[in-house]
Amino acid sequence: MTERLPTRVRIGYAAGSLATGAFGTVPGLLLLPYLTDTIGIGAALAGVLVLLPKAWDVVFNPVAGRLSDRTTGPLGPRRPYLLYAGLGTAILFALMFAHPSFGRAGVAIWVVVLFLATATTYALYQVPYVALPTEMTSDPAERTRLMTRRIAVLAVAILISGAGAPAIRDAAGGVNGYRLVGLAVGALIAIGAVWTFLGTARAPIGAPRPSAVGWRQTVAAVRGAPRFARLWIVFVIQAVGIGTMLAGVDYLARVVLGSVGMSSVLFAAFVAPALLVMPLWQLAAARFSKVACYVAASVLFAAGALGIIVVTLFTSYATGGGAALMQPDGTEIDSQHHFYGPPTAVVIALVVIIGIGYAGQQVFPLSLLADLSAEAETESGGKRAGVFAGVWTAGETFGLALGPGIYGIVLAIGGYLSATAADRQPMSAAIAIAVGFTVIPAVCVLAALPLLRRVSKPQERQRV
Repeated sequence: MTERLPTRVRIGYAAGSLATGAFGTVPGLLLLPYLTDTIGIGAALAGVLVLLPKAWDVVFNPVAGRLSDRTTGPLGPRRPYLLYAGLGTAILFALMFAHPSFGRAGVAIWVVVLFLATATTYALYQVPYVALPTEMTSDPAERTRLMTRRIAVLAVAILISGAGAPAIRDAAGGVNGYRLVGLAVGALIAIGAVWTFLGTARAPIGAPRPSAVGWRQTVAAVRGAPRFARLWIVFVIQAVGIGTMLAGVDYLARVVLGSVGMSSVLFAAFVAPALLVMPLWQLAAARFSKVACYVAASVLFAAGALGIIVVTLFTSYATGGGAALMQPDGTEIDSQHHFYGPPTAVVIALVVIIGIGYAGQQVFPLSLLADLSAEAETESGGKRAGVFAGVWTAGETFGLALGPGIYGIVLAIGGYLSATAADRQPMSAAIAIAVGFTVIPAVCVLAALPLLRRVSKPQERQRV
């Protein structure tokens, strides 16, 4: 007999992904273009500035996990953080783009400092949030149901913030557009935080047990759970690829596809199908192992990404007409060899395939995380959910932040010109944008898959 959670609790927990989806999407999508094209900072330096605050989370997230493990009180060890840290994240995010009229260096410092503060409060929200399912139910099937609902809301949050934020920015224009984005996304984060705090009021609270209290014990806890460690490595490597792709959406739309408004369309194509396929992934998990479904989702993601680069390279050069991009030395490309972006309809179709794979890449590792945390707690007799969630989110946050850093370097190698119109970019920049959006994410996703076989239980490995 399965262990069912009340509907209100399931919905309440899932609502927290409004906050995680918004914060996980918008900085990776818009912060790099904001620094390069609005503020005028070089691509490589901008990539580093985006990475540095998130690198701090590698140190702080496990601390947040230990804090939530050890917190006691009538609200339990996790829920107070959902409210207070969630609201703090919302306020700081809005302030990140609300800087005074500093010079270029002053704006860069403001953004980095506020992004660092926001990342810190977000860690205090995200880590307890990710740890909750381990204590809410002991049934692996119920955890999968919980995760599918959470990822469905996550998809909605990504759709609203990922498609809406560029639209708001473009409608208002310039710095004011980004300030409005900060207010809108901050409001969405606040709604998610308050909703999940209230919605999980009746969720089961785990019994007090000892937890890891220092770095040495945290490392020992992870080493004592090798299946978790392998799953974590896979997820982090793939997060690097996803972060790189996310950073490239705005550049791909403007330079390769030649349309500023296409950013919102690409996000809709990426996220909307996930709402439809989520029940199918849940059915697949009931028929096959979660690890096997994770592999299938990863292959779909990589196939869609590689399809885009193949189409782009086949249509990049043509005879007659087209958008005349510039050579790195500033001269126009020969009039008989113009840059053609790939067919927009084909790119959108391939992004849909990527989105279907991405949906599975979110459901199955998170469901496996809850299963392996519970397994480790049973074997050790101590709390592991917060510790593992802290390690998990540290890796995820760093991977998603490393992606824009890598993308900034790729842009610099391609000769991307900051604060320059899309049709005046060198041909090499257009190719670099496409490669960074497709090849690097696909390689990251596929390179991690061999480790997944060793995440399965022995009786499941014949199905992977």
